[in-house]
Amino acid sequence: MRLAFVKKRFSTHGGAELYLRTMLGALMREGHELHIFANRWTDEQGLAFHKVNIIQATSFLSALTFSWNSARELKKGHFDCVVSFERTEHQDIYRAGDGCHRAWLDIRSGVEPLYRRLSFSINPFHRYTLALEAKIFSDTPLIIVNSEMVKKQIQRYYGAPDEKITVAYNGVDLDVYSPANKSGCGKAMRGKHGIRDEDRALLFVGSGFGRKGVATLIKALPGVVRHIPERVVALIAGKGDSGHYRELAQRVGVSDNVIFTGAQPEIAGYYAAADIFVLPTLYDPFSNACLEAMASGLPVITTRNNGVAEIIEQGREGFVTESLTDPEELSGRIILALRDAEAMGVRARAKAEQFSIRYAAERFIGLIKEAAVHSICID
Repeated sequence: MRLAFVKKRFSTHGGAELYLRTMLGALMREGHELHIFANRWTDEQGLAFHKVNIIQATSFLSALTFSWNSARELKKGHFDCVVSFERTEHQDIYRAGDGCHRAWLDIRSGVEPLYRRLSFSINPFHRYTLALEAKIFSDTPLIIVNSEMVKKQIQRYYGAPDEKITVAYNGVDLDVYSPANKSGCGKAMRGKHGIRDEDRALLFVGSGFGRKGVATLIKALPGVVRHIPERVVALIAGKGDSGHYRELAQRVGVSDNVIFTGAQPEIAGYYAAADIFVLPTLYDPFSNACLEAMASGLPVITTRNNGVAEIIEQGREGFVTESLTDPEELSGRIILALRDAEAMGVRARAKAEQFSIRYAAERFIGLIKEAAVHSICID
């Protein structure tokens, strides 16, 4: 088959791109002709790249010009199937990895100040994204989502029929993320950050500290520190401005319990260094970090607005909080998880083994082939 994939920034290097790399590798071995339409990329043998120009002045113009120009470039060739990982107008399959933007704005409306909420209706990026979502969910033959949560949101807001949306969960590299790392790189990482053997380490991994709930985690720490006799340390790894959150930690009296590590290209050692994983996110279609933590043998605590919550059985592999911003609920769940971390971690690893990256890629490939065989693809 002659296949096209649309992704604004394409790289097969890095953990976030493992899913795509595994899928493309399998397709290449089967002899398919693969074309990538992107604005920026790293060259990869066996892949044909096509430049999609964009205007980067604002997020609105970037999104608009990428959608328009990718459609124009795609129409220059014939493909058996076009798969887009971005919000674009010309595809046979859209993988809604970013979830439902309209649902995200509704969630933000419940936590943002009034001036921010008012801006949602006039911001050109939000207006354009909502209009584009409506077109995508109406016109694209097959929508692939990574959680039942996102499927229900698309149906709720856009009325897409059930048969048009398929759930295909994310996958994880079970060799890279493994409990076996604890005695090696995990121990070394604890030593690097001054975490003793007897200390209890919480881990947060995510970029966009506001959306991911760092403030709620920091506010929950005083309650944890009061009830756990050992020293408790929260490792916060990810890209973001930590200044506000450092001040918050100082105000609530836990500045000595919080370590900001910055963005970490090799994150497996941090999972291995931790006792539990905490992601009190406002919205995540399906957090890869949570699945990586589970594969590493960590109990996971997250919110009901994270698609990964669907695979966590309350009190077995971790906990799912009902509130998005309640530090007391979160601290209670952290305390329970720390008291039963070893057993919960074993169960978390067992659950993660059902979601291997290879299986996830094979499932996606199967959906592409099925779409092409049944001729749902556009001309």
